[in-house]
Amino acid sequence: MYPFAFFCIRDTILRMDKTIRNFVFDMGKVIIRFDPEAFMDRLRIFDEEDRKMIREKVYGSDLWIQMDMGLLDEKQMCEIVRPLFPKHLQKHLEDLIAGWCEPIETIEGMNEVVFDLKKRGYGIYLLSNASVMQREYWSNVECSSVFDGVVVSAFEHVMKPEEKIYRILLERYGLKAEECVFIDDRKANIEAAQKLGMKGIVFDGSAEKLKAAIEEILSGENR
Repeated sequence: MYPFAFFCIRDTILRMDKTIRNFVFDMGKVIIRFDPEAFMDRLRIFDEEDRKMIREKVYGSDLWIQMDMGLLDEKQMCEIVRPLFPKHLQKHLEDLIAGWCEPIETIEGMNEVVFDLKKRGYGIYLLSNASVMQREYWSNVECSSVFDGVVVSAFEHVMKPEEKIYRILLERYGLKAEECVFIDDRKANIEAAQKLGMKGIVFDGSAEKLKAAIEEILSGENR
């Protein structure tokens, strides 16, 4: 009787140790829409050579990474790249670099995913590579009101998938890695989180698939 009771207690403790208590979300391409092609469409920039230049010198540039590292802000980037562009594109640079979030667009179904997890009692956190401007537009995202904590690369001067930024999140909010599920659109970022003990889901743009993946993880915890 007593050995059986001991094993029951031990198994209960082990299950508690495995319990998922927190969900950590990336922001761009997970919570909000970040689509340079759509931003260019919005400004009616349809010439392929122009679009190629914007991809390379704006969104795919080292300068964009420097913004995400907090080394530049949007105004400074505009000043640096403006001389690199022909006059007909210079007028669009502020909209492309600083105005892409006006209006901010949430990926379909993601507000509901976040709100549902919050109602179920899970901690909700953000871990994002983003510029200092994130503080200005984040409150315009409907589900932002229920996040328990936010870590953004520009304010920490370190980016995913570097281990340090994950540790900043865990230590700042007193989280245990094994109690967290991390959701990001980049596999490398998920793999970095998994090395620390988090569970991970690579988001492919479908809120419905994400819901199913979340439930699969949670059901596994309860087995």
